[in-house]
Amino acid sequence: MRFEDLRVWQRSADLACEIYLHFKQSKEFGLKDQITRSALSISSNIAEGYERVTPKDYTRFLSYSKGSCGELRSQIYIASKIGEVDTTKATEWIEETRELSRMISALMKSIDAWK
Repeated sequence: MRFEDLRVWQRSADLACEIYLHFKQSKEFGLKDQITRSALSISSNIAEGYERVTPKDYTRFLSYSKGSCGELRSQIYIASKIGEVDTTKATEWIEETRELSRMISALMKSIDAWK
């Protein structure tokens, strides 16, 4: 198996692409930079953790990924409040970050069972 086969990686990469494309033309450079970085961080940390040697390292990187879900969710709320993201899209992305966070938690628990 490869990290690319993990559904949580696929969904987080899709979300990152969607957010990146949404903010591509944004003039809110600070928000654009932060929100795209946190979105990219979710799938990136899943991939990096997967490629690590030990279950402890994998779990640590999944924890970073889960933290990025929270960071991204916070930024989506702010982007919505300032009008950079419409309410419908913001609600969709917020729910996706919550689901990704649940998926990451489940993956972390399964790795703990390896020990």
